[in-house]
Amino acid sequence: MVEYSDAAAAAAFRRLVRHLQARTDAQNADLMGLAGFCRNCLGDWLAEASEGALSKEQGREAVYGMPYAEWKAKHQGSATPEQLARMDESVARNRALGL
Repeated sequence: MVEYSDAAAAAAFRRLVRHLQARTDAQNADLMGLAGFCRNCLGDWLAEASEGALSKEQGREAVYGMPYAEWKAKHQGSATPEQLARMDESVARNRALGL
């Protein structure tokens, strides 16, 4: 396995967050269905990694660049039945993989 520094990992995470903030067309349901994680997951993981310095809501706000409710009202469309089915399959796969 290739080793990398915490600084490199942090820079890559910040770039991913900027990318997701700019690509509001990439819906969370699509991200979950394809990759098994979404913006909410990243925000939750950030809060967990902060060891109590950030709440879940603060972690999500850091990822969205605004409060989640505001982002949802501005950018989140209704998920289609197909998106929801892919998301459910992906969540089940995450569980099977222990993620």
